[in-house]
Amino acid sequence: MSRSRLLAAVAGFLAAGQVVAGLFAAAPAAEAPTVVLDMDTVRHRPGEMKDKDGQAVPVGTIEAVEGKVGKACRFTFREGAQGGFMTLWVNATPDWDQAEGLSFWVKGDGSSSWGGLELIDGDDYALRYGYCFPIDSTEWTKVVMPWRDLIPELAGPVVGPKGGYAPSKFRNIWFGKWFYWREYPAHAYAIDQVALEKGIDLDRADYTPERPGAARTLARLKAKQPVTIVTMGDSLSDKRHWANRQVLWSELLVKRLKETYGGEVTLVNPAMGGTTLTQNLIVMPRWLKDTPRPDLVTVWLGFNDWDSGVRGERFKEYLRLAVDRIRRMTKGAADVLLVTTCPAHDRWDTGKDLEEAARAVAAEKKTALADVAAAFHQVATPAEALQQGYWVDDKVHLGKKGHEVAADVVMKAIASGQ
Repeated sequence: MSRSRLLAAVAGFLAAGQVVAGLFAAAPAAEAPTVVLDMDTVRHRPGEMKDKDGQAVPVGTIEAVEGKVGKACRFTFREGAQGGFMTLWVNATPDWDQAEGLSFWVKGDGSSSWGGLELIDGDDYALRYGYCFPIDSTEWTKVVMPWRDLIPELAGPVVGPKGGYAPSKFRNIWFGKWFYWREYPAHAYAIDQVALEKGIDLDRADYTPERPGAARTLARLKAKQPVTIVTMGDSLSDKRHWANRQVLWSELLVKRLKETYGGEVTLVNPAMGGTTLTQNLIVMPRWLKDTPRPDLVTVWLGFNDWDSGVRGERFKEYLRLAVDRIRRMTKGAADVLLVTTCPAHDRWDTGKDLEEAARAVAAEKKTALADVAAAFHQVATPAEALQQGYWVDDKVHLGKKGHEVAADVVMKAIASGQ
């Protein structure tokens, strides 16, 4: 989805206790948090959505309920509330820049769904930041969100008062899910005591593996030990996309790994068509809940990032964020493999800076690298690549040959152990 379409969607919308282990920050330090929203009264307002008959209806309801401290607000979302939010204008103060993050108490509905938090700039609604939290507990649970875990949804700087986006610029605290979540069941949760955390016991461990690349994964394969691979990506990797229903590079990869090494290889594929790198990072907790310690995580995005305005240096920033986040949230268990952004027929050379960003960050962070872009460019011209089946008729998504090339390049990257 292009940046203009994303912003148009936003404009259209505006017009009309215990944290899951390993996924979220540790408990805050001793200094008491500063409450910025006590949630004692209903101040949020439900936005609108279209029902099955095309009629505008509220995305859900808000009611005051018994809270962790005094009263709380319970948000109940209708099924299908895509891009539907409970909205509130706030006036962040300079104190926000002195804090290390936010916390809040949540009481879920016991479901396997997730809650979404959005913090948005007051003047530029493209400066929007997302966070994903569990609602599977029906007891009051404290969620602590360091600024580093509040991730830009479009082409914005990472959050941080030192050189990044200043938290004091936030003017909107919304609850709900934007388009990239891909699942919108009816769900509900109560929120209480949104507070600034002056000190958070952050995980500051260096999870860079002693052996770079995919060396640990390769060793497990050679020893015929079970291996789990997670493929983060967009429509080039999303099994639900029409171009991937007959053949998909990740499934070819798993088949070849099994044939070559003889062990069991499990594929976990959370890729979502139409999404950017940072949008995938926001919803990582969803797959981490069931796959907390994968052996290898591949990261292959860029096409939609370019459409959202992301260029080379910003993409490097996001790739570094991705590598650090994957390593930290898997406690260093996962090898990381970056894949260079794939050329399209009409973008044969357009994404060169994104390709180079992946190469640079892979070297800097000591990850594995699958240079699919270089493999595509071994063909003399995009016309020849199209003729050979690198893409389907839309000249963007992979054809049979394209999937085979991608699987082969990733396979070689794993086999090299580097």
